[in-house]
Amino acid sequence: MAQETSPAVKSLHRHPAAAALGGFLALAAALGIGRFVYTPILPYMSAGLEIGKSEAGLVASANFLGYLLGALAAVKTVFPGGRRPWLLGALGLSALTTGAMALTASMSAFLMLRFAGGAASALVMVFASALVLDRLSALNRPGWAAVLYAGVGGGIAVSALVVPGVASGGDDWQRPWLVSGAIAAAAMIPAWWLAPRGEEPSFAGRSGVGPGVAAGAGRPLRRFVLAYGLFGFGYVVTATFVSDMARMNPILRPAEHLVWLWVGLTAAPSVALWTWAGRRWGNGRSFAAACLLEAVGVALSAAGGDVRILLLAAGLLGGTFMGLTALGLVSARQLSAGDPRRALALMTASFGAGQMIGPSIAGVLYDLFGSYLFPSLLAAAALVLAAALTVRPPSLAAP
Repeated sequence: MAQETSPAVKSLHRHPAAAALGGFLALAAALGIGRFVYTPILPYMSAGLEIGKSEAGLVASANFLGYLLGALAAVKTVFPGGRRPWLLGALGLSALTTGAMALTASMSAFLMLRFAGGAASALVMVFASALVLDRLSALNRPGWAAVLYAGVGGGIAVSALVVPGVASGGDDWQRPWLVSGAIAAAAMIPAWWLAPRGEEPSFAGRSGVGPGVAAGAGRPLRRFVLAYGLFGFGYVVTATFVSDMARMNPILRPAEHLVWLWVGLTAAPSVALWTWAGRRWGNGRSFAAACLLEAVGVALSAAGGDVRILLLAAGLLGGTFMGLTALGLVSARQLSAGDPRRALALMTASFGAGQMIGPSIAGVLYDLFGSYLFPSLLAAAALVLAAALTVRPPSLAAP
């Protein structure tokens, strides 16, 4: 196509900012909106449909199950036709399943749509990351990766503004889904145009070793895999229910929309902060520190009684969860020999399992005890254990 061969377009695609912005928009659409918009919409669904917390947790878990299976498929499968067409298809599926949530009130349909949307968001995460990071590596500009992953926080912030802005009342859950799907679909155009063109990467010649684990790294990798699963469980309880926590408490209700906006705004720069910390103090110590900070935020989120405490909890959650995601995946790559997909698949499976069971357990515990306090404290304990597992992994010391 003429557009792809013009000198101006070729020059644009050689600039790291174009690649990073394309990835930013893709992650904002499929993850910040498609994956996480359920959090600010949940209070509206609870009021309009009168769904219980166990059912709400099950819908969230269906999305995370889809994410788990989609991510595992992406790291284990060779997709014909290259990564860009699959990226576009996954973006389209994410937007479609998001908007379609407004067209049904069936719990089984909710589960299927959120499952499909979760799988789509995982494919977008993997393919956008691979395309953009490959281009940034080729341009020797890896620092722009922070812009790519800021897209998740950017999308969360957009969803926090859009949901209350388009809802006609406290129980209008359908219009926010429709508008969110439309915004995600609109983001496909610039994301596709800016996404880098490139060949599939080859791992031939890396250390002369095939897929596997670097010598002496087996135990640290196992510890990181377990810690990554505990992190998945620990962050997702608050990330799913924090808006509902605010809606249910008359004192906190005025901050219902602000709290999710604050999560997004603090998440956007967090990857740059924590990758810098990883270079400065080592990925293991930085991962442990972020887990402890997040544990404080998760515990505070259920304390109630003060808007400032809830906003502090939201800031600690937003300021750590994407940084932890990046630190965990970077650590897995460091502990790999040759093709890192096996280590990444283990990390993805562990994280996916943790975040899949978290909302369901939290919903059941809420229905049993009538409070988010116990599931939040359980999630905080999981994060403290994750910190203990990673604070001194010898193979991940700072250079």
